[in-house]
Amino acid sequence: MRLVSCRPIFTGDHTVSDGIDPPAPALSDAPLPAEIDEFLVHLEKERDLSPNTVLAYRRDLRDFSTWLATTRGADGWQWDALGRTDIRGFLAHCTRRGLAKRSIARQLSAVRSFFRWMHRDERIEANPARAVASPRLARTLPAYLDKSQAALLLEHAATRAQSLEFTDVRNLAMLELFYSSGLRLSELRGIDLGDLDLVVQQVKVRGKGRKERIVPLGDHAQRALRNYLVKRDVLLTKVKDSNKKPARGAVFLSERGARLSPRGIQHAVVTLLSAVDEGAGLSTHSLRHSFATHMVDGGADLRAVQELLGHASISTTQIYTHTSVERLKKVYRQAHPRA
Repeated sequence: MRLVSCRPIFTGDHTVSDGIDPPAPALSDAPLPAEIDEFLVHLEKERDLSPNTVLAYRRDLRDFSTWLATTRGADGWQWDALGRTDIRGFLAHCTRRGLAKRSIARQLSAVRSFFRWMHRDERIEANPARAVASPRLARTLPAYLDKSQAALLLEHAATRAQSLEFTDVRNLAMLELFYSSGLRLSELRGIDLGDLDLVVQQVKVRGKGRKERIVPLGDHAQRALRNYLVKRDVLLTKVKDSNKKPARGAVFLSERGARLSPRGIQHAVVTLLSAVDEGAGLSTHSLRHSFATHMVDGGADLRAVQELLGHASISTTQIYTHTSVERLKKVYRQAHPRA
């Protein structure tokens, strides 16, 4: 087994006393400890995690190593000398910073993964993060559209698409696909022409961890996509004539012919959602929640919904059974004379 020592990122002689954290150094661009850099390479190259996921790990582990540097001073530390109290101290520090429980749980997850990798690679003798409990999270029901709202939203988008303007036709296709197949924003954005099969009405998407799955397309989504692809071909012809280099492989394009950005997708969808329920805080993810809720309400098997959503664990999908139960309770309270 290798003992690994780490030089601190920041210099200074800060110590923690009376539960008050020392001021955090403002050197966010300082190099990370070599072990964290190696772990991030492992996530990217061996586990093939998405760039956004690797970036989130980098951010959380930077917070952890920064805290270690400020509390342990200029002499550095040995990873093998860290224990549960150190990690709990970091969580307490996150709490005092005012981070939400969900953010703290995410940071702890990153630290756990890092120490698990260190332990498996025999860089440390024991994994101190293994026994540290995660904050208990409140189980909140996701925002979603009821069936009448969903119908109103799609009718509104279809009316706009009658203008035959490229963006209106495209936005209807995106909405229909979100609601028809329960996609994440990143999944919809990443769809290429080769992933679409409108004959058998299915689409291949790449979910978290770049895991691929095939999901069905409804009739309405298929028609909206066919109409949009005609407009897309016209746009590409115009872009070609203007000497711009379009993203020919991508399905959803901007008016300039580039793959539509996440912000562009959000703006288009949220603008349409505001016509249904302005100020409700609905987003592209609300369409995914609506898809799952309506599937469960319609009697779909929970395992099937799990597969369609690309959830790794059935427990994540079970939130939609709670949504259905809460909806039934609301109906009961409104209708029963002794509720």
